[in-house]
Amino acid sequence: MDALLILGGLLLIFAGAVWLVVLAFGTGLLWGVGVMLPPITLAYVVRHWHTARKAAGLSALGFIPLVVGLSLLANHDPDRVAAIFSLEWLNAGAQVEQPLLAELKGELDGRPFKPRVGRLINGVLTLREGDDLFARQEVNISLGSVASGALRVDVLPQDPAPIPEVEISWLGLDQELPEARRIRKGYTLHLDLLPVPPNKLAGDFHLVLPAHYQTTLSGRVELYTDELRYRGDRLDLSHDSADTLRYVIRDYLQRRFETRAVEVESVSTVSFPAQEAAVAVKAKVDGAPAQLDLDLRKQDAGWAVKHDDYAALPPPAPPVATTAPEKTRPSQPQGGVSRVDRRQRFSLARLLREPEKYERLLMRAQTKRGNVAQGRFIGIDREGNLSIEHFLKGAGQATYNLVPSDIVRLELLEP
Repeated sequence: MDALLILGGLLLIFAGAVWLVVLAFGTGLLWGVGVMLPPITLAYVVRHWHTARKAAGLSALGFIPLVVGLSLLANHDPDRVAAIFSLEWLNAGAQVEQPLLAELKGELDGRPFKPRVGRLINGVLTLREGDDLFARQEVNISLGSVASGALRVDVLPQDPAPIPEVEISWLGLDQELPEARRIRKGYTLHLDLLPVPPNKLAGDFHLVLPAHYQTTLSGRVELYTDELRYRGDRLDLSHDSADTLRYVIRDYLQRRFETRAVEVESVSTVSFPAQEAAVAVKAKVDGAPAQLDLDLRKQDAGWAVKHDDYAALPPPAPPVATTAPEKTRPSQPQGGVSRVDRRQRFSLARLLREPEKYERLLMRAQTKRGNVAQGRFIGIDREGNLSIEHFLKGAGQATYNLVPSDIVRLELLEP
């Protein structure tokens, strides 16, 4: 309704302005040209009131639904109204965080709280309202080490420590710095989140703090698990974040050195927003350390390394099934313990060639997006993906199916 009122008001104002220009040309050519300038427009309306009163009245009438629509919008979405009047949308280079789909209702410190951005990165769950340096309202929950995959957390007021620490902060109307409170006990928390490819968690969220904090939140949320952003199934390389730069640098090094065994260990800090960046990179290429200074530029297609003209790597070859007779296993010494440590010559290529040698062994895999899957290797499926079985703390188990080309690091944890 608010959008229809705003649009209707703008259409009435525009129609009245066009009508006024037509009337001004009917009065005289100079009046017709001059009425397009605001000072002369007012002079024409005053000088020729009997001619211009209907057009001016139509434009004035349009301000009524416009003001009503903006008032309704301010009641349920003040951030959007503030963004409209700040005129930041006129800057084509400005980057606005895409709000997540969330149905979260509640209050923080007694005021309505409608977070537009949610993250779960490095074990900290963040719900934030506002895009400034200091959020107008924010909730942070320190969950500690969080494994990839589904996440379920339940905390009751009587639960003893250690439990996740909750921090709430808010920025008053006349304040330059936010106020913050930390809650370490006496609250209720329920999380039931499931992975949503490529880099989100979504599910139920319920938080009730002790009564004097006047903070309750309940509903469904979506949370980013890293600082990458996607448009459909494609990575958005125009998004300003350290994770985007690391992805671009890793892809560049893979093509430059013609190997997929590249691990970016560190990249110097870049202040965003930016159009260019000179960074110092520490990486490992085929296991060997490398240090490089790279210049990056933000182009129409997004971030890229300057003077990058290296060709794309060919797709990895699928595993080839062999019919060679099974090799005779060497006899084991007394006690049944093998002296051969398979970790010394272990690699992804060797695993794809001889998967039967590593069945039921404990492995850890790291993907391009930084996710880690650890569990027992149970084989390779029909599509050539690695299957790793992970036993959950409670009842049940999870199976990770990993595409070989997405794996940046694979470790064998048992001999």
